[in-house]
Amino acid sequence: MTGANRPGVRIADTAIVHPDAELGEGSQVWHHSQVREGVRMGRGCIVGKDVYVDSDVVLGDQCKVQNGAQLFHGAQLEDGVFIGPGVILTNDRVPRAINADGSLKSADDWVVGRTLIRRGASIGAGATIVTDVTIGRFAMVAAGAVVTADVADHALVVGVPARAVGWVCACGERLREAGEADEAGAARWNCAVCGRAYALAGHGLVAIDPNDARATDDRHDSHDARPQPSAHQENGS
Repeated sequence: MTGANRPGVRIADTAIVHPDAELGEGSQVWHHSQVREGVRMGRGCIVGKDVYVDSDVVLGDQCKVQNGAQLFHGAQLEDGVFIGPGVILTNDRVPRAINADGSLKSADDWVVGRTLIRRGASIGAGATIVTDVTIGRFAMVAAGAVVTADVADHALVVGVPARAVGWVCACGERLREAGEADEAGAARWNCAVCGRAYALAGHGLVAIDPNDARATDDRHDSHDARPQPSAHQENGS
């Protein structure tokens, strides 16, 4: 593996990485994967085998994209996002090959959707993310789920369509409700494995310990601006 003209980057000989793609130091792209023009990838990312990263997709630092995943135009991943094998991030909510008059759709005949996956979130193997949703920080999408709506911070969602069934810690373990509420009367949730504690907030759970604020504080996220890709004819639906 080499990364010609990209110091500190490893690219498999069978991978196709567009010269305009930006790959951060320490990132790796494995066999038969394609990284298209305009992609911005942070430091220390791993793109597995047979992955497709469409034009203008944005990945933060230390993201992992497992084998066979497809990240279509309009997707943004913040730092530390996990994309499981075979995951599809779509970008067309009303897909058609042709217009109502029977003419072939062109780049001007559809609107690119936006998908934002916040810091630390995990998307399980084979899950599909229908476009125009936000997956919250450290949320977990179960394997095979189909997400059609926003997912709250630290939420665990399963099924088709995906529905919330609980909460997960930043360490990944499922949380359990504590016996007492916080000072404001909000329910508290604890992790039996790492000891972190959380309280309900408007957008999901937030860490109670101020020293753990990084788990839910987006001021530390890299590449925080949403991508503004131009429309094109290759769409994922």
